[in-house]
Amino acid sequence: MRLQRYLAAAGVAARRKSEVLITAGRVKVNGEVVTVLGTKINPDHDRVEVDGEAVVALDLFYVLLNKPKACITAVTDDRGRPTVMDYLPNLPIPVKPVGRLDFYTEGVLLLTNDGELAARLLAPASEVPKTYHAKVHGQLSLDDIKLLRKGIMLDDGMVTAPAEVAVLPGESIHTWLAITIHEGKHRQIHRMIEALGYRVDKLQRVAFANLTFHDLRIGDARELRQHELNALRDIVNLDHGPVARGTWHTNREATDIPRRARAKARAEADAEAESLAVRQEANAQRRATHTDDDEGEAGPGVGFDALVDESEGSQGAPRGRGARTGGRGDAPGGPTRSASGGRGFGDRDGGAGGRAPSGGRGASGGRGFGDRDGGGAGGRAPSGGRAPSGGFGERDGGGAGGRA
Repeated sequence: MRLQRYLAAAGVAARRKSEVLITAGRVKVNGEVVTVLGTKINPDHDRVEVDGEAVVALDLFYVLLNKPKACITAVTDDRGRPTVMDYLPNLPIPVKPVGRLDFYTEGVLLLTNDGELAARLLAPASEVPKTYHAKVHGQLSLDDIKLLRKGIMLDDGMVTAPAEVAVLPGESIHTWLAITIHEGKHRQIHRMIEALGYRVDKLQRVAFANLTFHDLRIGDARELRQHELNALRDIVNLDHGPVARGTWHTNREATDIPRRARAKARAEADAEAESLAVRQEANAQRRATHTDDDEGEAGPGVGFDALVDESEGSQGAPRGRGARTGGRGDAPGGPTRSASGGRGFGDRDGGAGGRAPSGGRGASGGRGFGDRDGGGAGGRAPSGGRAPSGGFGERDGGGAGGRA
């Protein structure tokens, strides 16, 4: 076995990072420093050390968690907030999150000590699909849906890749969307919706690659089954070598989230609300700027108003921020449906409260089930402070695993 692959399989680091450790002279094999990539070892006979510490190869372990809201996607948090690890008591083998989900985002989260698989899943080139159900405050028009599908400019000037978007059945004052993305910019789903002048009231990742939470309640977790692991490795072109026993599981009743941590979570919610107001104002100013300069042909994601004007079924003059928040604005009458005329997909409970839909497939039935949160690498802390530790592919810019 190649040395860098052994280090990745042992959970020391992802394969690329393991190569950096080797070339930096931090790895020894049988007491001798090895700096040549591709050096082969026998895991049963050779002793491998990194920075003087012996590497012990652990069994690869894969956990699927239906992440609750109000917890950090990290192994630890120096600010004392709940983490996803609080919902995984008595793990037989240490694992790390693959990507991140935001503090208030629920849904499918994979955790593992398989560094090679994690790196492949988070790599932008893999384009792993991630599907979210988003509860949007207000009624989106057909033009809004077209913008999301085509690609939209975010507040930092970056343009999103085309997304698969379908409208789910829902109540009149909200729009439920099923959105499948194949990238993982920081808080991407939130920022896509905010760029249109709306806000996301609830966000749930219903699928990551081939994984869904259909048999897990919020806060429950279990080990992956063999067929799930094989399909996951097929998506990123890896062999079927590792074994998933599928025997370990836990439920939310076994967890103990301190009350003080929950109080801290409420404080974080207030800070996030203030941050949202600032972002909405910035987006409103950006849209106003584009309204004043509507000459030229609009390209993908180059501005809200220009794209609305060229879309079929445009409702006339661009709408201001005030018409976009808190209600229907001047969106076309009647419940919003899928742009293709159908009901969209996914099921959800009706009623004013509006529970998030469960399960879910790619919005257009394309590449299969699909966040990263944010990807995200996954969700960051909702306000200020140092980034929490732990997790594969952490980056506040939204690692390839995705945070929404």
